[in-house]
Amino acid sequence: MVWGSRALLRKYGNFIDDLRIYVKGGTGGMGHPRLGGEGGRGGDVWLVAKEKTTLKRIKDRFPQKRFVAGAGANSRVSALKGEKGTDCEVDVPLGISVTSRDGKQIGELNKAGERILVARGGIGGCLVTNFLPLKGQIQTVHLDLKLIADVGLVGFPNAGKSSLLREISHAKPQIADYPFTTLKPELGKIMYPDYKQVSVADLPGLIEGAHANKGMGHKFLKHVERTKQLLFVVDISGFRLSSKTRFRTAFETVLLLTQELELYKEDLRTKPALLAVNKMDLPNAQDSLNELMKQLQNPQDSLHLVEKELIPLSTIDFKDIIPVSAHTGEGIEELKTCIRKSLDEEAEKENEEYRKEKLRILQTSEA
Repeated sequence: MVWGSRALLRKYGNFIDDLRIYVKGGTGGMGHPRLGGEGGRGGDVWLVAKEKTTLKRIKDRFPQKRFVAGAGANSRVSALKGEKGTDCEVDVPLGISVTSRDGKQIGELNKAGERILVARGGIGGCLVTNFLPLKGQIQTVHLDLKLIADVGLVGFPNAGKSSLLREISHAKPQIADYPFTTLKPELGKIMYPDYKQVSVADLPGLIEGAHANKGMGHKFLKHVERTKQLLFVVDISGFRLSSKTRFRTAFETVLLLTQELELYKEDLRTKPALLAVNKMDLPNAQDSLNELMKQLQNPQDSLHLVEKELIPLSTIDFKDIIPVSAHTGEGIEELKTCIRKSLDEEAEKENEEYRKEKLRILQTSEA
């Protein structure tokens, strides 16, 4: 059993989505009391968002995870004003949320080139400090990666998310016949004839109680926050995690997924969402789909068949429901078309809201 755990660590240990680092601003330079010279300020420590950078790369390159800026130069006769110490810049991946040791958010880095100051250098010796330098700021910060993707796949284990990602994109995720195949996020890109690319993230399968951090709970749900829209993936034949858990129909699965999202963070429920009903190649799949469609069109009529604790505060109004089979390829092209259409519609809405806001500001300034 121990050997198996080690094998898994070797196989899936290349992905890190949180890291703590020690940062220290440089100490200021000594002042020159006789001539009134000021020492240089210590260097600062900055986090800089950079593409093609990973937290694993930071950990491997800097195993001590210590980042210290340079000290300020001392004041001297030839240069009464000491030079500032060298800044320390730490390249971090896009999608990083930075928090202090006590959990206070310092900032986020979502675009290449964005910067956050995490440790300010100490001021150099001057009249106010009796010409003695001050030490730089010291703290431990937490880097929390939340993947940024256009579409996030949401589904319980064995819903076929990895197979679906492989069919619609150029990704090659690990696929097997047992739950929890996906132990780390997988990213793929859908390529369209007009060269438009849409990023899709297959996130580690969640289970009932994920909002309370059961299973991979928060590790999964935090990545959902950064996706523009959600693609629910359910097995048309239903789902059962193990012999100790209850069997859930496709309709119950949709309700449970919705509930897990809203219990973790209520506004996740308002994200634009599509539903892919997978494994349509199975026997009697069409009859099951007809029943599911009836239930989704009028969910209130079917809620009395479901346990009360499974019912979310409100159901999701899916923009499109697409029956697919990752095994045979049925519905894959239609799904890709629906994903593109939905993203384009949401982008147009955002542009329209932006134009209205700019017009409102212009009208206000002229009034």
